Amino acid sequence: MTASDDATPDVAALSFEQARDELVRVVAELEQGAPTLEQSLALWVRGEALAAHCEQWLLGAKRRLDAARADAQSPEAS
Repeated sequence: MTASDDATPDVAALSFEQARDELVRVVAELEQGAPTLEQSLALWVRGEALAAHCEQWLLGAKRRLDAARADAQSPEAS
């Protein structure tokens, strides 16, 4: 999938796994070298958006884990 692909889904609509997998593909494509500077920039922008989306998923998961731990350690939980 290239960044100029019309079928490229909106990053916000992707699950963590979908965004991570696409990010891996984008990085591999950047490492191989895109044919034009414009394509390289488009891939870079897509990769940045995917990385930010993955980070938000991970931060959300961390907040849920922290909340679950806090609930488990509260005196009312025993």
